[in-house]
Amino acid sequence: MPAMIRPSASSVLGGLRSYATAPSNRPRVALPRARQRPSPPHLLTLADLTPAQIFFLLTSSLTFKSLAKSFSPGSVRSSLSARTIAMIFSKRSTRTRVASETATKLLGGHPMFLGSQDIQLGVNETLEDTAKVVGSMVDGIMARVGEHSEIEALAKHSPVPVINALSKLYHPTQILADLMTLHETYNPVPEPPELWRGEAQSALYKHLKQSVDPLASLRGKKMAWVGDINNIINEIMVTVPRLGMTLAIAAPKGYDTVDPAVWARVTEAGTEGSIILTNDPAEALKDADVVVTDTWISMGQEQEKADRLKAFEGYQITNQMVESAGAKPDWKFMHCLPRKPEEVDDEVFYGPRSLVFPEAENRKWTTVACFDAYFGRWSIPGGERKEVAFE
Repeated sequence: MPAMIRPSASSVLGGLRSYATAPSNRPRVALPRARQRPSPPHLLTLADLTPAQIFFLLTSSLTFKSLAKSFSPGSVRSSLSARTIAMIFSKRSTRTRVASETATKLLGGHPMFLGSQDIQLGVNETLEDTAKVVGSMVDGIMARVGEHSEIEALAKHSPVPVINALSKLYHPTQILADLMTLHETYNPVPEPPELWRGEAQSALYKHLKQSVDPLASLRGKKMAWVGDINNIINEIMVTVPRLGMTLAIAAPKGYDTVDPAVWARVTEAGTEGSIILTNDPAEALKDADVVVTDTWISMGQEQEKADRLKAFEGYQITNQMVESAGAKPDWKFMHCLPRKPEEVDDEVFYGPRSLVFPEAENRKWTTVACFDAYFGRWSIPGGERKEVAFE
């Protein structure tokens, strides 16, 4: 048996050099250089968006939902392909986390969850340092924080877009989901037309833009909030009156103070005349089209539980309460979840007026629209920023 001949290192390297320098029959095409981007857009509150931008995000949300459910998830354009989205959550989450991870995957990206035990957010490292370090390695940040100043600091120092997944002051993606749900309730989205592979997303967006108006569905409606003054009603306050809705807020004495920063955004928009503040649930509920409540005891307020339950006696949403106050005959109920029985009874929560589960699902579709616009396109048409068309 002849001995095996091993090639020398020099002959191998020579062969590799020949391969590397050998002429190719294929034409040489220069790799395109990355364009220099403007400063990243951030979503900290819907108060920063124009009604036209909110219209765009809602129509996009309807597009993604219709495309994925009427056709297939594979019909959705992969605007986050080869991109990583960091989800920095300093608080527990169910809907926001699931919506964020599934939205990223649907758009072709990689979700990276970073909980309070995973990174040193504001503990052994400043928010500024975290924003710069994490932002240098990912393509977008979805952050669920405590104080609103924390999300502002992340946005100030991050080189990539930051979306507020919840702060003590605001919760923009939740209210987008609420608005989407109300539109679907009052004006169900029509069946999509026949679509062709490769152009389905653009064609469906154009179709929906011409055939539905999410904001028109809301104009003239009255929303009644019965409960605590928290980040959910703060976000509602700075949003729905600008869209033509009347808002009535009932909260017990001692829990009825509106944060000055939130009220400043209301007066800045000139919508204080569309907001009613009262301590009487019946006053807020009169002529209401939509009834909304939320938890009375948020994370971090557990020590106040006994005092809060006593203060909120008489605030539980029931059919008898709402109907005796004179709400509209077809009133609807919403709750961002998780829900406790003292806030709303089972008859309402699981009844035909309840929109809570479509509302929860729509957290995903509005998050998809936000991720596509902010992380994928760096553009939200309808504002002063130079626009890039959704199509």
